[in-house]
Amino acid sequence: MTQETTTLPDNVPSTSTGDSRWLALFVLCAGMLMIILDQTIVNVALPYIQRDLGFSQSNLAWVVNAYLVAFGGLLLLAGRLGDLIGRKRVFMVGLVVFTAASLWCGVSGSQEMLIAARFVQGAGGAMASAVILGMVVTMFPEPRERAKAIGVYTFVASGGASIGLLAGGILTQALNWHWIFYVNVPIGIAAALLAGRLLGTDHGIGLREGADAAGAVLVTAALMLGVYTIVKSADYGWGSAHTLGLGTVAIALLVAFVVRQARAAKPLLPLGIFRSRNVSGANLIQMLTVAGGLGMFFSGALYMQLVLGYNALQIGLAFLPVAVAIGTLSLGFSARLITRFGARPVLLVGLTLVLAGLSLFTRAPVDAGYVVDLLPTMLLLGIGFGAAFPSLMTLVMSDATDSDAGLASGLANTTMQVGGALGLATLAALATSRTDRLIAEGVSTAWALTGGYHLAFGLGVAFVAAAIVLGVTVLRPRAEEHPQVERAEQPEVASEYLG
Repeated sequence: MTQETTTLPDNVPSTSTGDSRWLALFVLCAGMLMIILDQTIVNVALPYIQRDLGFSQSNLAWVVNAYLVAFGGLLLLAGRLGDLIGRKRVFMVGLVVFTAASLWCGVSGSQEMLIAARFVQGAGGAMASAVILGMVVTMFPEPRERAKAIGVYTFVASGGASIGLLAGGILTQALNWHWIFYVNVPIGIAAALLAGRLLGTDHGIGLREGADAAGAVLVTAALMLGVYTIVKSADYGWGSAHTLGLGTVAIALLVAFVVRQARAAKPLLPLGIFRSRNVSGANLIQMLTVAGGLGMFFSGALYMQLVLGYNALQIGLAFLPVAVAIGTLSLGFSARLITRFGARPVLLVGLTLVLAGLSLFTRAPVDAGYVVDLLPTMLLLGIGFGAAFPSLMTLVMSDATDSDAGLASGLANTTMQVGGALGLATLAALATSRTDRLIAEGVSTAWALTGGYHLAFGLGVAFVAAAIVLGVTVLRPRAEEHPQVERAEQPEVASEYLG
């Protein structure tokens, strides 16, 4: 394959043109898929990890929480570092750290060792994933190509959760829980080697343009403490002194960070990024959508396991239509729809379908049949997410420039992570409370559990409904979202990428 070299400014990656960009995109998405899979694949293996390492129920949560705290706390800082010192450099370091930590997780023989390895794994995942979307939009500046590239990225970012459930079930049942971590090692090594060859070198805009050490400490502490407070609220309660106290400290740290950035000559986070209604609105919409969507995956998986009696592999297969539908929309149609109609209309249609799917889930009975009661929900959710998430990614990156694409990417990943943590904590707490109350009233366990999950799905409906309201009232159509395109039929994106 012949590669063409182009001389670009230091802050712009010198990626090759033509097919090599699509190969580079696949490498970036392979790294992203590995990180996304790890967030759901572990959930399936938790009972096996608990049995082998002797975790208590409360300590077992730290297998997930240690990862979430590091991941959510470092995304924004990692994204900005990519702008300052080079996105390829941050991605490569993150990939190496994540891969090494995965091996560490796999060989862990004690609770402390696994929790420490998961924290390091979360830090590596944050570094690698925070800059990927920024690299994608700088590699594909032309609107139609960018829409296609974002479609591929979105399939990996949103469909990976469903694939993780299936992969987790297969690996834990066919082998053992150690392999959910070992599988990352060859993928990570291959991705790192290919990334070093295919990704162009970018030197960033320089640390002097945003080397705010105090700001970095404030935002990282605020986000880590905030994520920790959210994920532990299920144990302590939202109104507890623990939750309110730590939540207040996290908010105070975040306010202090914003004040510092407003006064700094060279801020770590230029606040001008929030002036765009589309960027700010899309990030808020994403937070609400992920809160409802990820909460659905969590509560839905528990409903299938505890009420319907599905095993890990059956749960993964049950959610597979979601991944297939997301893939079909993201890879085959979303780019065309966004190019022709704009991101905002496609987003609103997608969110409406997600709302319909979650609403159907609130009616799932205690003796649900998959084809009649669950499959329509899965298809609506898959099609809805497949339309909504590429539109959201287009909007959150709509004002990104070469000098702040990493920051915009890190911000988008942060709102996604915070939304997921908030949704999981809220839905889990309310579902548990509702279930306990129904059991106390003499309702059977199966019916009580179903009632709790119905409440969780209903709250997901509320989150997505709020996202739709924001989409209608805050987002504004942009002229660049409606480029004049020829009516001639375009080749399918998947075949173009592979060809």
